[in-house]
Amino acid sequence: MLKGYFCRNNSETMESRGLIRVAIFASGNGSNAENIFHYFKESKHIQIAYIVSNKKEAFVLERAKKLGVPSLFMDNKEFRQGNRILEEMKSHSIDFIVLAGFLVLIPANLIEAYLDQIINIHPALLPKFGGKGMYGDFVHRAVSESGELKTGITVHFVNQAYDEGSIIFQKSVDIEARENPNKIAEKVHALEYEYFPAIIKQVILSK
Repeated sequence: MLKGYFCRNNSETMESRGLIRVAIFASGNGSNAENIFHYFKESKHIQIAYIVSNKKEAFVLERAKKLGVPSLFMDNKEFRQGNRILEEMKSHSIDFIVLAGFLVLIPANLIEAYLDQIINIHPALLPKFGGKGMYGDFVHRAVSESGELKTGITVHFVNQAYDEGSIIFQKSVDIEARENPNKIAEKVHALEYEYFPAIIKQVILSK
């Protein structure tokens, strides 16, 4: 399923909007962020304009430097307060926010300012295996221990609760009962790399 979104003004055409500037928030390695950047590198409509991390040593900041994308480290306390991150988004003319492995709850004022303009990817089929503390390897281990025969990815809008926003897209993959969590992770990452950039594009450009 795909819920269409983005239009700054219903009377605007794609040509009149100019580049839609996207910020990516990530807490870790940033492989998804880099994959998204390369997907949109030649786009005439969408630009990855800013990368934000709450981890000073997160490798995603090194990726941003290598890719030539402006980046920002902001600690959890300051991020949760919400004022500075909102100012940063405005000062960089950010239109849309993508969470790609970002582990901090988005502050209410940012959600309000970017209503239905923030999306997240979760490495399981929500509503299963979601909520606070369910991210990365914790999810894959839980899926393995449950004996599930399918897992996958969920792309959803962000609200003020972990993993509870409206679902935009899901894609499943078959797994074996109690399959090794590392193997599950490989299958899920493959889905993320294949589908997430295209879903971002569809959400942003849908009318």
